[in-house]
Amino acid sequence: MKLSPKDQELLDKKGITVKKLKQQLETFKTGLPYINLKRAATVGDGILNLNDTEKEQLISLYDASKDNIDVIKFVPASGAATRMFKFLFQFLQSYQSNDESINAYINRKKALDISLFFIGLEKLPFYNDVIQHLKNTKPHYSKLTLEEQRIEFVKALLEENQLNYSFYPKGLLPFHKYKDHIATAFEEHLYEAALYASSNKKAKVHLTISDKHLELFEAEFEKIKDKVEQNTETKFDISFSYQKQSTDTIAVNSKDEIVRTKSKELYFRPSGHGALINNLNDLNADVIFIKNIDNVVVPKSKEQVWKHKKVLAGLLLDVKTKAFDYAKALDEKDLTEEELIEIATFLQNKLNVVISQEFEKYAKKYQVEYLQKKLNRPIRVCGMVKNEGEPGGGPFWVKDEAANISLQIVETAQIDTKAKSQKKILKKATHFNPVDIVCSIKNYKGEVYDLQKFLDPKAAFITEKTVNGKSIKALELPGLWNGSMSNWNTIFVEVPLATFNPVKTVNDLLKSSHQVD
Repeated sequence: MKLSPKDQELLDKKGITVKKLKQQLETFKTGLPYINLKRAATVGDGILNLNDTEKEQLISLYDASKDNIDVIKFVPASGAATRMFKFLFQFLQSYQSNDESINAYINRKKALDISLFFIGLEKLPFYNDVIQHLKNTKPHYSKLTLEEQRIEFVKALLEENQLNYSFYPKGLLPFHKYKDHIATAFEEHLYEAALYASSNKKAKVHLTISDKHLELFEAEFEKIKDKVEQNTETKFDISFSYQKQSTDTIAVNSKDEIVRTKSKELYFRPSGHGALINNLNDLNADVIFIKNIDNVVVPKSKEQVWKHKKVLAGLLLDVKTKAFDYAKALDEKDLTEEELIEIATFLQNKLNVVISQEFEKYAKKYQVEYLQKKLNRPIRVCGMVKNEGEPGGGPFWVKDEAANISLQIVETAQIDTKAKSQKKILKKATHFNPVDIVCSIKNYKGEVYDLQKFLDPKAAFITEKTVNGKSIKALELPGLWNGSMSNWNTIFVEVPLATFNPVKTVNDLLKSSHQVD
């Protein structure tokens, strides 16, 4: 690998060492191991199913505690909305208006998404804005045929010299249509935060965004701030951070050779949401809610959401209090054999830690060290939804190279689906991960852990991408809730499907959970 002075300058600018660059290149050559599934996590075996009484008790515990702790909501929000409109871009590219009708195109391409889009057009939150734009810019719009109007509608929505919606971050797109205004996903997250992530009538919300979108987010907050604060009787402390350039990864071609840009620079790419573990680590809070930007609902559906968020938070506080008491006792007291076994039982029954079968044979000194290592870890409580065909990672028991078994969130890309045994376990999965997480990143002394010490670097991904028509290989860091949290203490709890309402395509905005009426 020969680096020019210009290459070194770029590495220095990004904060990437030559050693790290070499490690990335070596990873492409050696590849990454598949994860080894032991069995699917199910209710009663890794997933809790709480009854109504237990839920109410946990909600009460959280409500009684939240004004005495520091709470923050962490929202990954850097993604542009391009993927939401992918099928519309394909439609504009492949539809031949002179040769066929839109219905003929739908039948030929089996494009049911196009059919649904046009059927639900008037229910989309931005419908009136697009129509007004068309009337202002195309005086003869109303005289066009229905098919011509539909083509113009899609063009107005997507084209760079028109509304250019696909350029915007997903968080700032119109999501919900109310009688008096249109709400973005960003606005809905603020209303949600007031319901479950506020402390002393103040809600802290941290969003990870692209730096090019900062002014847009700040302008939107200024526009809605007074109204949201008045409606919720809550003051908002909004902060932003960017995915750090030091987490970017090099791209290579099929021969594992460095890819360069047209100007001959090293071609680096953002390394996926796993890079956000650094942003999460910069926070200083007792309870952190994590939820994706596109997973929001209208008011009629909010009660289920806030109740189950509080259930997860109450459970976190409950186990964290006990874990902290035990961690402190291990540091400060000479515990009896019975007390050590009590701690091991807590770890196993409450935090899903698989205790070594040799534990009781260890000398007392090593038992204490073993328990300290297992207790002094970040804690996450994750909602899990019954699998009904929605995409997403899932909860599994996993065996690592040292034969240790742990509870993990696993993406399909991490699984060797050609191996019959692994495919069989995958098919038995009953739940998937909706990214519904409440976590603690501090120890009992109030010190924030170095989260880099708790990730699994081998849980990264190598993916195929296309740039300027050429195929490249890209390296993504261990996912934020996958390998980046691999060595956290983990609790999975079943939550209703009603709490999971992502907007992956524009047609998802037509679902009941995104319709006000």
